Amino acid sequence: MAIDSTRRTFGVHPAVVVAAVAFVALLGAAGFRAAPSVLMIPLKKEFGWSTGIISLAVGVNLVLFGLTAPFAAALMERFGIRRVVSSALVLVAAGSGLTVFVRHQWELLLTWGVLIGLGTGSMALVFAGTVASRWFVKRRGLVMGVLTAGSATGQLIFLPILAAVTVNGSWRLASLIIAGAALAVVPLVLLFLHNHPADRNITPYGAPADEPVGVRPLSARGSARRAISVFRMASHHRTFWALMAGFAICGATTNGLIGTHFIPAAHDHGLSETTSANLLAVVGIFDIVGTIGSGYLTDRVNPRVLLALYYGFRGVGLMMLPGLLSDAIHPSIVAFVIVYGLDWVATVPPTAALCRQAFGDDGNIVFGWVFASHQIGAAAISVAAGVIRDQTGAYTIAWFGAAGMCLVAALVSFQIRKLPAAINRPENEPTTA
Repeated sequence: MAIDSTRRTFGVHPAVVVAAVAFVALLGAAGFRAAPSVLMIPLKKEFGWSTGIISLAVGVNLVLFGLTAPFAAALMERFGIRRVVSSALVLVAAGSGLTVFVRHQWELLLTWGVLIGLGTGSMALVFAGTVASRWFVKRRGLVMGVLTAGSATGQLIFLPILAAVTVNGSWRLASLIIAGAALAVVPLVLLFLHNHPADRNITPYGAPADEPVGVRPLSARGSARRAISVFRMASHHRTFWALMAGFAICGATTNGLIGTHFIPAAHDHGLSETTSANLLAVVGIFDIVGTIGSGYLTDRVNPRVLLALYYGFRGVGLMMLPGLLSDAIHPSIVAFVIVYGLDWVATVPPTAALCRQAFGDDGNIVFGWVFASHQIGAAAISVAAGVIRDQTGAYTIAWFGAAGMCLVAALVSFQIRKLPAAINRPENEPTTA
């Protein structure tokens, strides 16, 4: 029997409410993504730690962030979205809150690296992908873009606040703000983040009117076993490795390089921490526009073409950056942050769409593995750029190296000519040639 898929909550389809809560949860967990670049300088001053050591803690965080993602997708199937996301937010809050007691390098690795890495990785972009694929038949690309923008919005909100608090107060207070923001979202998640439309006795947004609700059983298989079996299946396809390579470069050139080292690099050129943090916040503003726009385009344009264009533009921007940094704000650096912002995670909606198109019902877990490569790439360049700065006194080699990597990613993405036959491909998902 068909159930009305337009049953309303607060005057809107319940899928919209779930997506809104997911957006707020991603926003609340985004505080730490803004923290390393802001807190790196005060940590160096107080403890005398090198850029490389602090970057190592960020690197551990990014690796765990990525490697947790595919298992988190399987955990969401096994235990439900609500339990996994609320637990992840508590981990982020614990890791950030305990940072105020740090005195030794290993403690920074434990808090920044392990606790926050596991927490953020348990949500990450697989959370956005799971919500979009479970709750929406129509507008999946757009919803994925909006949810992805949640992290950018968090960066936009937190960066100026954390920079101002750190400069005028202390870095410890900034850490407590991050912890409080993550905890504040937990009640919303527990109240409104339903696991599946069947929980509400409805069909997803945009589903055919005569489609039965059905039952969404939780996965009977262990989460680790499920994640590994999907990896083995996907690893036999060239599309999977092409997406892994491109997304590794995406992570390297966003979270790993610009997200971690832009503020210290601008500081090297004489720009204040607050001013450079505001510039990075501008990246967050335009990231929202770019990601939502990319989601809209993903519903209408070949995703591989979009990826090639995004990586190409990013490479050109990085190649120009060494000549743009100075001790003052000028139009060229503003133009850079605007363009880079539009391109920041615009890669996410087309990448998630390719995973769904190629691997059907396993697409969320496949995207989790692809996202793992994103964070491994970010971790590698985060550490490498810190070492380059320590050894050469500048980031120039890192900028040019990242630009070359982007051009490689553009070529790899454009070479995705044909996707493998989908495994349990949803009927409404188009095939991209």
